[in-house]
Amino acid sequence: MLRLSKLTDYATVILSFMAKDEAHVHAAMEIAVATGIALPTVSKILKSLVKAGVLISTRGAKGGYTLARVPEKISVATVISALEGPIALTECSISHQGCEQASGCDIRGNWSLINRTIHNALESVTLADMIRPAVVPEEVFVPVASLYR
Repeated sequence: MLRLSKLTDYATVILSFMAKDEAHVHAAMEIAVATGIALPTVSKILKSLVKAGVLISTRGAKGGYTLARVPEKISVATVISALEGPIALTECSISHQGCEQASGCDIRGNWSLINRTIHNALESVTLADMIRPAVVPEEVFVPVASLYR
């Protein structure tokens, strides 16, 4: 199962909160109170997001954090990479060094294709998309015959 860490989940919550008032300079304590995430965790995530260029940090009495770009220009892939590192389903998707099975592996290129597809999908979703109300269909119809193809 592909699973993101809690820190990445919390980062999307923090960034979504900040994106709703993107011009405001947000203090770490304000973010912690508003999101219900512990201050040490908020601080750790903010530091990672600044290092990745997602946020800008301003020191001083009126300092805090702001988005480095408008929410429409911050992709979910960027957020995930800031907290998790390169997006990859398998080691061979990010490493050009072969694994022990490299000589007999005929599917490495296919993992690369899958990885690229997932990365592109995550790149297509922005922070602006994340703060829009979700439109979830009440019912999804999947023809049974399509499951056997």
